[in-house]
Amino acid sequence: MNSRPNVAPLIERYFTVRLMQQRNVSSNTIASYRDTFRLLFRFAQVQLSKPPSALSLDDLDAPFISAFLADIETARGASISTRNLRLTAIRSFYRFVSFEEPAYSDLIQRVLAIPSKRHDKRQVHFLTRPEIEAILAAPNRSTWLGRRDHTLLLIAIQTGLRLSELINLDRDAIHLGTGAHVRCAGKGRKERCTPLTSNGQAALKAWLKEPERYAGRALFPNVRGGRLSADSVQALLTKHVRVASQICPSLTSKRVLPHVLRHSAAMELLQAGVDCSVIALWLGHESIETTQTYLHAHLAIKEAALAKLEPYEPGKPIRFRPGDNLLAFLESL
Repeated sequence: MNSRPNVAPLIERYFTVRLMQQRNVSSNTIASYRDTFRLLFRFAQVQLSKPPSALSLDDLDAPFISAFLADIETARGASISTRNLRLTAIRSFYRFVSFEEPAYSDLIQRVLAIPSKRHDKRQVHFLTRPEIEAILAAPNRSTWLGRRDHTLLLIAIQTGLRLSELINLDRDAIHLGTGAHVRCAGKGRKERCTPLTSNGQAALKAWLKEPERYAGRALFPNVRGGRLSADSVQALLTKHVRVASQICPSLTSKRVLPHVLRHSAAMELLQAGVDCSVIALWLGHESIETTQTYLHAHLAIKEAALAKLEPYEPGKPIRFRPGDNLLAFLESL
């Protein structure tokens, strides 16, 4: 270990060879991991007074990575989930380094042993049926922008597509007629087809008759024919929610983000009695555990389960069972 391996060539090979060539990860993953290492190297530049290109692997040991993760939470005010996301990127890089620099396995294993933090999971927010109908009625469909916004919001709520999937849809991703569906590439480049309801088909059939803007391929283009940005979709959603709240006051107390439309699609399916495993396939979830969070948010399902329980009868005697000493000790903790 006399020579101190420089981090710069390792990072370059990690992104160009490991991520892009060998794993062929999505552009979203590349962007997320890139941002993590930007933050890490800027932190190192301040703390170690060394430019990123001069950093060695010894500089980025477990105590330093732990200090960086703590700084993300304290100085930058990031959430625990964001901190864990940054750690995931760092772990991925160090697993790659373990093959490139096996002499540094001790340092690498200490970094890989840094645990993720547990955190409270936020409650899933979703829209009720009256709120959905009010939002869909808000766009002025006498204009091109209004027709685009109405169709976009309807497809978002009906299909549950992620925002990135929605804005990346091309016109040829829509298949109407028998077995009508929309085809998209989701997380991890996994392609999936999502069925369309009759009203979704009708809306898209009318929308596809609209003249193309500047020969653009995007299904929901901006006025110049290019793709909508995430900020543009958030802006148009905010505008229409503001209008819808005038006839549906419950919307004024909700922060409606594009992902809330996805949650609402899941809850609509759940209320219709669709099994969680089917909803997981519908939404493109990697694990059914992700889909089960909607069960926790659905009060009606909890109430239905409660109704099946036998009511407690106050006058009914309960047989005494002596407690176990070990269990009593644990109960006292």
